Amino acid sequence: MAPSAQAHRRSHSLLLLQKLLNQRDSASPLTLILDSLEQSAGPLVHEFISRAKTSKAKVVFVSLATVRRPRDADVFVKARGKPLKALASEIASHCAAARPPAVSSVSSHARGATPPSQKYLIVIDSLNALASGHGSQLLPAFFAGVISAAASLVAVYHSDVPVVLPRTATAGGEYEPHALTLLLHLATTVFRVSSLHQAVAVRRAQSRSLPEPEWGLREGREGVLVGLVKSSGHDNRDARRVDGLVVDMEMRRRSGRAVAEKFVLAGSAGITLLSDHPLFAGPQETGADGGGGAKDGAGDGEADTTFSLGLTDKQRKDREGIVLPYFDAQTDIGAGEGGRILYEMGREDDWDDEEDEI
Repeated sequence: MAPSAQAHRRSHSLLLLQKLLNQRDSASPLTLILDSLEQSAGPLVHEFISRAKTSKAKVVFVSLATVRRPRDADVFVKARGKPLKALASEIASHCAAARPPAVSSVSSHARGATPPSQKYLIVIDSLNALASGHGSQLLPAFFAGVISAAASLVAVYHSDVPVVLPRTATAGGEYEPHALTLLLHLATTVFRVSSLHQAVAVRRAQSRSLPEPEWGLREGREGVLVGLVKSSGHDNRDARRVDGLVVDMEMRRRSGRAVAEKFVLAGSAGITLLSDHPLFAGPQETGADGGGGAKDGAGDGEADTTFSLGLTDKQRKDREGIVLPYFDAQTDIGAGEGGRILYEMGREDDWDDEEDEI
């Protein structure tokens, strides 16, 4: 039996995410990860780094907020306080194999040689610091100086941290696009991470028609921020299944078409579609792809039950032959008198004289 469209879309989305995480065939030269106080991008960044080490790619970690070098990083570059141009040159020096001399590259291209086999993954832990220290208008030139055919860039941007432009910014800087707007325009893939625990709480509120809960800055509490909170009490029954984070992917193809999907990244459980998660897969979603719902070919919208709610052909014919009570009163008898209730008194009825006046 041929796979359904739902199963084909699921397989395609998972394969595309695997390709982006493995940085295979330069799938995304510039990957932007948006996180917040409620959910850090650390688990997703660690996934990128671990997969790069598995594929024997060299990891260059550019630190603007990280104190210690990550365990799997090959090169640790301290970028705070350095000019943007000097920082780009330092990063490019660690990816020297990715940038062969111009003369040799031209001759190699003429001979039809293959590109260098060594791959590089550049990770920047905070673009907010670069935008605040140098201005967003210098970021495109910086990206062009570090990204190449063999070097991909994965950068983190904190969406709830304000960007303060430096005093040395050029006149008219208030009319320039915001740093996040520029980054969203330049990025070939955007990942938005959020807490799975919070997504489950929002899902439960929507299913009960209750107001959606808020966290962090949107919570509106003065002097306090409530971020990731472990499940406790009544909600602890799902604490084991809530571990993980939601990854909202938006990948821009060369044709300009965007591919969007939501996933759940949960440590040992791996990566799954958000719609396939046990806390999100509803009866209507489960039955659509044949995963435990109604059987294929059930055209009556039958639910996933142990008995049949449909009708046989004989039952349909019997139902059509039933004459409903007061059926004659539904016909239009003219003069706007349609819809009258026709009632015939029985022997046991006691007629009230006052009803004659009605």
